[in-house]
Amino acid sequence: MGNAAVRSFALLLLVAGLPGQEGRLDAQRVAGTEFAAERFGPARWLDGAHFATLEPKPGTEVLELVRYEAVSGAREVVVSAAMLWVDRLARALGIEDYTFSPDGTQILVFTQSERVWRQNTRGEFFVLALDGKSEPRRLGGDLPISTLQFAKWSPDGTRVAYVAQNDLWVEQVATGKRTRLTKDGSRTTINGTFDWVYEEEFDCRDGFRWSPDGTSIAFWQLDCSGVGEFVMVDNLADRYAQVVPVQYPKAGTTNSACRIGVLAADGAKQPVWMQTPGDPRETYLPRMEWHPDSKELMVQWLPRAQNHLVVYAADVATGAVRVVHEERDEAYIDVRDDFRWLGQGADFFWTSDSAFHDGKGPRYRQCGSIRWNPMGGQWPLVAWTSGYDVIEVLWVGDPSREPSLRGPDVLCTVGPVATQKLLRVSGRNLADGSQAAEVVAEAWHDFIPNPDGTLAIRTSSSFDQPPVVDLVRLPKQEVVRVLVDNEALRARYAKVDKGTNEFFTVAIDGGVTLDGFAMYPKDFDPTKSWPVVFHVYGEPWSQTVMDRWDLKHHLFHRWLTQLGYVVMSVDARGTPAPKGRDWRKALFQKIGVTSSADWNAAVTKLCEQHAWMDRSRLAIWGWSGGGAMTLNMLFRYPDLFTAGMSVAPVTDVALYDTIYQERYCGDPRQFPEVYRQCSPITFAKNLKAPLLLVHGTGDDNVHYQHTERLVDTLVAHGKRFEMLAYPNRTHAIRERDGTRAHLYDALADFLQRRVPAGPRAK
Repeated sequence: MGNAAVRSFALLLLVAGLPGQEGRLDAQRVAGTEFAAERFGPARWLDGAHFATLEPKPGTEVLELVRYEAVSGAREVVVSAAMLWVDRLARALGIEDYTFSPDGTQILVFTQSERVWRQNTRGEFFVLALDGKSEPRRLGGDLPISTLQFAKWSPDGTRVAYVAQNDLWVEQVATGKRTRLTKDGSRTTINGTFDWVYEEEFDCRDGFRWSPDGTSIAFWQLDCSGVGEFVMVDNLADRYAQVVPVQYPKAGTTNSACRIGVLAADGAKQPVWMQTPGDPRETYLPRMEWHPDSKELMVQWLPRAQNHLVVYAADVATGAVRVVHEERDEAYIDVRDDFRWLGQGADFFWTSDSAFHDGKGPRYRQCGSIRWNPMGGQWPLVAWTSGYDVIEVLWVGDPSREPSLRGPDVLCTVGPVATQKLLRVSGRNLADGSQAAEVVAEAWHDFIPNPDGTLAIRTSSSFDQPPVVDLVRLPKQEVVRVLVDNEALRARYAKVDKGTNEFFTVAIDGGVTLDGFAMYPKDFDPTKSWPVVFHVYGEPWSQTVMDRWDLKHHLFHRWLTQLGYVVMSVDARGTPAPKGRDWRKALFQKIGVTSSADWNAAVTKLCEQHAWMDRSRLAIWGWSGGGAMTLNMLFRYPDLFTAGMSVAPVTDVALYDTIYQERYCGDPRQFPEVYRQCSPITFAKNLKAPLLLVHGTGDDNVHYQHTERLVDTLVAHGKRFEMLAYPNRTHAIRERDGTRAHLYDALADFLQRRVPAGPRAK
């Protein structure tokens, strides 16, 4: 190294160490853990007064299980590092998850996990007695290491059931004796868990349930034979590439056959199969729970079109089913996760866009109760809310179990859009017919309520403020004590150079109002002309405009403001905002069409409203559905944006999976033109602006095939573009060293080359 180079290097080190440099971001800081918030837990309530969490033993990395008296903060180590020691392993177990036995004397420890699709659901399970008199005992006998899934205590605590290699097993805790309940598990016959598409689109992983009386186990079985196999190639594994096959049903192709069976927990009988109607490859069974009497199952059923939801009561002795509740929608119906039993099973709690609607005004998502066993031919439904769009149900009171309640209460979050309201609603109307509804907070909070709804662990944050975790009394949210203040993070982030933020609305044609946010550079001057980078998602899976701390891309956007860009985003129709059924389902058979029209109108209107927006320097970027929306904007409205960055995009909706794409577009065998009109690739010939395509070659969700098909089309039309492929990375593009920092750096580099940063004189 020459003297000049040495002097330059020394100068670089000196500059990097200057005070104030902590205010500047770069790709490494954006992708690192420097600004990760400290979380509490994961914590779980043990009863109305105590919760448990995992904390490292001082001076070690071994997590211990700790119980707290919630109000006083009195702390007790329930499972110490010493209790987790296993002689044959010569180390303490690392607790990744745990469950207490019904009598509270033992726990199941989940450890040594491995990833199955999106989450680590396969691993090792150990039984540990809380008296500390014996070391943890591994379940599974001679089954291979880390092949067990979803181990669960029987209601009496004497047995544990689990899935291993796609079969169900029951093991006696005291003796280790194992009973194999199913014997046909294979790569294509899946018992007690799910295939790729059920997991991805219905959030189904744990596929079996103990009966409340402990005599039986209900389970899902999937027959995946005939499902198309998509092949990915791993070029990093060895000198010769490894083929990675994934059974993945693309829109319009063969689905797995799904059915629900009930087995005797002692393995004495063959399964009884529930007689749900229809071809099992053309219907879905996404939810199932036992009725408290152990004689029936609640099963949610959907046809392949997902526009008709039926709640069946299934007789576990015969398999016969009866209709308890059903609803239809001209578009589609989302599976409901808000199901809860009331009155020991006399009624159940339910949320719906239509079931509780009185036929007047907008169709909001409401909640209420439905009778399980209708009498006299009646099907009673009782609405608990009106006039609000319910976002999330946090807790539901049951007067049969909580006699102190004035009625069957519900604690839920409702709109507006960017923030939330915490609402406590009484299920009993007041004498004048009005509801006893009380808004007790208007900010973004996440809650973990205790079983009786009197206390909650609350996480509060805002767009540019890290979260605070505290214990509050409900419903007034009186703070009992702070659990995590994140003061160190707050101090670090306070040193970062940043301008102001703004939430706004923009009205477009048809009486539609879209919500948005803007992040401004520190030296923003509205008398000058500025480039704008728009971040987009634009599909039914999530929103971008929320007043909460979310580091997903927030630091990247903050870095862009430091580089001299304004960053903006809007939520178009079809995003899951609390604006009613019609808003959320506006994309039915118009994915990419309605949302891109909304975006075009919104960006055009914003440019008219703000003279500082430089129409010659507008960029757009997004990931996954947002990558598709980026392409839609560049292809459908080619004169609007100066450049675009599309990460892991769906380019042809016919290449995506059955459950997601058919829900929103219908079956391509019936609606081929819908698929053509909804696919960005159809309009690729219109590209004018510089485009950066980014994709991971190991993406099992949005296959690298999408980008290759688009590349082929762009080449055919003589369109030039830039492309970055990450070998063997998944849809997250974060595996292996340096990946995420490299990605953010590449995006920023493309942006600065194609859309010059900084203000200009008008």
